[in-house]
Amino acid sequence: MFDKLEALEARYRELEIMISDPELPKDRKRYKEVLQEHAHLSKIVQTYEEYKKMRNRLEETETLLEQERDPELRNLAKEEVDQIRLRLSEEEKKLKELLVPRDPRDDKNVIMEIRAGTGGEEAALFAADLFRMYTRYAEAKGWKVELMDANETELGGFKEIIFSVSGSGAYGDLRYESGVHRVQRVPVTEAGGRIHTSAVTVAVLPEAEETEVEVRPEDLRIDVFRASGAGGQHVNKTESAVRITHLPTGIVVTCQDEKSQHKNKARALRVLRARLYEMEEQKRLQEESAIRRSMVGSGDRSERIRTYNFPQNRVTDHRINLTLYKLDSVLEGDLGEIIEALKLSEREEAYKTQLQ
Repeated sequence: MFDKLEALEARYRELEIMISDPELPKDRKRYKEVLQEHAHLSKIVQTYEEYKKMRNRLEETETLLEQERDPELRNLAKEEVDQIRLRLSEEEKKLKELLVPRDPRDDKNVIMEIRAGTGGEEAALFAADLFRMYTRYAEAKGWKVELMDANETELGGFKEIIFSVSGSGAYGDLRYESGVHRVQRVPVTEAGGRIHTSAVTVAVLPEAEETEVEVRPEDLRIDVFRASGAGGQHVNKTESAVRITHLPTGIVVTCQDEKSQHKNKARALRVLRARLYEMEEQKRLQEESAIRRSMVGSGDRSERIRTYNFPQNRVTDHRINLTLYKLDSVLEGDLGEIIEALKLSEREEAYKTQLQ
């Protein structure tokens, strides 16, 4: 482990020299890659440097303990040795977790798709609640949210809504949200005050670069039509909505939120590339070990991952058996505690796998 840490520290110093090179920003792609690698190694190197300082301090205190003859000073030195050893053990565990290989997609932007499932209008209303929750979380992180397409209901819910989230680490955080989200509450349409259970499906797709997924023009059927539903005065007046069918896979993407046909086509292509990229990733994961596929961030859309219980102000993540009694603040975008717990669980699982 320590050989690897020394190598990573040396690499970190190399990256610092590269970043100071005034020529590097001219190559935007390479510049971005170097900055991302530097940011990732920064936490590892800082933790390792702190570990080495504590190790040196332990050696000095142990030497002092051997030389000291005064009983009281010896007791003080022995207490300090015990404390440093405990901290070293904790820091070593932290380093082992940091050395677990990170998902190279973590820094990608994402395209999120929220779809109402069982529960009719109540599910659609909860889909709108989740969209608001993710928007608030993204705003707190300084990320940009861009609406791509939506199918709105009369009561303000969404049968389906597709949007992108752009910002450093977006996929690394939001990938844990893929799956079935269940809500338990009294619907606004329920006169008798009975609690209903509804479900919403969330899909989180890492947004693919154009160079990562080849989309050949001859593989596409592009149809244009008049937009429908809520959306302003331009609706139904011009053929601005775009439907793209990827013939080899049968994937269909529709975008109609923009007035411009050109913009809707560009957005539809972004969604298509993300879905094609996800298909390839799922094939790759199926070829890997069952352990990797069972991790909390595997992104299985059919898995029930979380329950939101309004009467008890409770939210439960079933993958890690985490229950919090602050549903109101979670729906306001306070997702940090849940996401950090999921990350920690996945790192621990990955570390155990490394030891096998």
